[in-house]
Amino acid sequence: MALELYLDLYSQPCRSVYIFAKKNNIPFDLRRLSLLDGEQYGEEFGKINMIRKAPALRDGDFCLAESIAILLYLAEKFQTPDFWYPADLQQRARVNEYLSWQHMAIRMHGSKMFWLRLLIPKVLGVEVPQDKLDAALEDLNGSLKLIEENSSRTALHRRRPHLIGRPGRHCGGHAARGLRPGCFRGETQAERLEGQSPGRHRKGAV
Repeated sequence: MALELYLDLYSQPCRSVYIFAKKNNIPFDLRRLSLLDGEQYGEEFGKINMIRKAPALRDGDFCLAESIAILLYLAEKFQTPDFWYPADLQQRARVNEYLSWQHMAIRMHGSKMFWLRLLIPKVLGVEVPQDKLDAALEDLNGSLKLIEENSSRTALHRRRPHLIGRPGRHCGGHAARGLRPGCFRGETQAERLEGQSPGRHRKGAV
């Protein structure tokens, strides 16, 4: 049985898993899950993920939840190149540091901007006051600035301090490679969904 990934690509954590799997040519069957339609509460999905959140992974009889746990599982199972999740103890610790921090920083602030700029105006039809938008943007920019100021202390980004990674074929000549920039990209692409109204309240992304 092929590895299965249950994803809703409106979800930032799901996008991170999807991008990582695609970039590494990991074979998987995509099982599209609509959090908007409450499909995570269905009986079948409950057998795969008892906490009923996305993303989720099924590899034979083994099931796994939580985006970071899934990313690390894929990195080790498919022995992805070292720049994704380094074997070096201290470099790996830096990656773990970011993955632990980003939930309450980039993800939280990015999700808030997504709600304020897209979901609330287009789904609820309520105009968000400019001062709230400005405050949310300031929080997001604060997290982004913190990343840039501290990126030089890790060998992963010493040459490219703005999370654009090493020279490569992608992203205008620079490949953003590694679990840190991979998760970063998944979190910050939410605003590209503007113009594609998701329709209703979304629950269940982890």
